[in-house]
Amino acid sequence: MKSTQRARTAAVRRRGWHILEAPRDQNVEREHRRKQGGPRRRAWHILEAPTGEQPALETGAEHGPALPDDATVNFVLDLALRIGEVQMASGAGASDVTATILALTSALGLPHCEVDVIFTSITVTCHRGTDMNPVSALRVVRSRSLDYTRLSQTEMLVRQITRGHMGAEEAYAELHRITTAPHPYPRWVATLAWGGMAFFITLLIGGGFDIAVGALVISALIDRLGRQLNKYALPFFFQQVVGGLVATMLATVAVETGLVPTRFSTLVAAAAITVLLSGLSTVSAVQDAITGYNVTAAGRTMETALMSAGLITGVALALNLARALGFTQVVPEIPAQTALGLPVVVLAGAGSAACFAVGSYATLRSMLVAAAAGAIGAGVYGSMVLATFDTITSSAVAATLVGFCGGVLARRLRVTPLVVAVSGITPLLPGLSTYRGLYELATQANGNVSTLMKAVAIGLALAAGVVLGEYLAQPVRTGLGRLERKLAGPRMAGPLRPSEGRLE
Repeated sequence: MKSTQRARTAAVRRRGWHILEAPRDQNVEREHRRKQGGPRRRAWHILEAPTGEQPALETGAEHGPALPDDATVNFVLDLALRIGEVQMASGAGASDVTATILALTSALGLPHCEVDVIFTSITVTCHRGTDMNPVSALRVVRSRSLDYTRLSQTEMLVRQITRGHMGAEEAYAELHRITTAPHPYPRWVATLAWGGMAFFITLLIGGGFDIAVGALVISALIDRLGRQLNKYALPFFFQQVVGGLVATMLATVAVETGLVPTRFSTLVAAAAITVLLSGLSTVSAVQDAITGYNVTAAGRTMETALMSAGLITGVALALNLARALGFTQVVPEIPAQTALGLPVVVLAGAGSAACFAVGSYATLRSMLVAAAAGAIGAGVYGSMVLATFDTITSSAVAATLVGFCGGVLARRLRVTPLVVAVSGITPLLPGLSTYRGLYELATQANGNVSTLMKAVAIGLALAAGVVLGEYLAQPVRTGLGRLERKLAGPRMAGPLRPSEGRLE
């Protein structure tokens, strides 16, 4: 009886396990074991094989794209370096140049690349895995000039390449045409633009129409003089010395001869100093420092400091010479802002920004956008001064708004944000504060550097505000991916998505 019960229990247990163990298709099971065992056997085969008998990795269509040869890599790297050189010479930040080169090399089929920018040179290295040697290329940035049309055309070329509309050979030919083409405007047009900038700056700081015309003439003469000195390859430091000396002496002599009012010397010298300060790369230096390119930031800061020192030397020499000759000296005073003068400030800001863009050979569209940015910056600055804010805070807020508007709208209008940013803060440059600080140092026995340091603080506030505005514009700009939000800082030139090879 017991044996019969045990037999029944065993049968039930067998039926239960049979239900739990559903029958499996033998073909499916065989295929599963083959897939699991194949890679393991191949992996152990590679690990256990002697070093000299390691199986070679294939680069066919089944295992990935074929690696480019040395000739292709060299050609693409040279193209990318030449485009980066145009950007660096035009004042673009090191982060912008790096992102542009990475986007170009990715779009043209190169594998992983590394870029190093150190102000005077650009180095790119292409890594092609362990089976092929890396390829490195270097290009030195020897000349720096403001030609925003060249920069804009280069930006359009980058857009065509990264979107796959243009190959490397065609892009190389187009870049050669861009870099060898003459300036879009005759030189005399640029001279009038620099004079026009001094005209509007004089109106901005409280001068009348007659004084503004005098500032136009003197600044135009300084530009032509600098053009002649440039033909003899005179370093820009000495050109700044000559510019500051000539501007101050001509204004002082005009007052001494009784041809113009006494305030003429102060306002004209301040306007000329603003024009000479406008070409400095303060914005790029601050951008490089914020984004972590410290070597490039140090180089640009040194260049800006040296050019400013040349200007300071020229103005100080002129003031000391005028005092030695017994000429009348007027203490520079910063005019008070009034509500009735605010429309003039806005118009003057727009005019000076537009003239700076034309003097830098910008396109017509860029000039119009720059004029709008200048009007916004000057209007905000004047309104905050009327609200009893200090000049440093007012300059920082106005520059931040200029950078924000440029970052959001410039790319939609197909304009490089760098052009909008630099042109927009030009009316706010501390030319009058700089002149007053130099006057105190040169003519007063107990002169201090507080006024001059205030001018330096205003310049830094303008540059930092523009960079902050562009940074704040990133989340607002449409079409942003998570990759762009991870970038270390704002972008004022080049593509927005370096690894995706796309432009907004």
